[in-house]
Amino acid sequence: MKIKEGFKLRTLLGEHIVTREGYDQVNFNKMISLNESAAYLWEAVAGRDFDVAELASLLVKEYGIEQELALHDAQAIADKWVEIGLVEG
Repeated sequence: MKIKEGFKLRTLLGEHIVTREGYDQVNFNKMISLNESAAYLWEAVAGRDFDVAELASLLVKEYGIEQELALHDAQAIADKWVEIGLVEG
């Protein structure tokens, strides 16, 4: 997987927001908010290929959680990113 070109993570008033660059007008109904964990993962893999196992490893390293829980959470995040069109591959 890889985050699609043109999507950028920004912090706005303490919220982690994914926006699409290159549009003259912003549709505020289409902005995506990420929690701290998802924003951490986004920043860790932005600009390169990754897979669910790598996301899980990052969660284990950062938060000290069990591998099984990390895999579950990483899969859920990856599935959501694919569903809403943020990643390719």
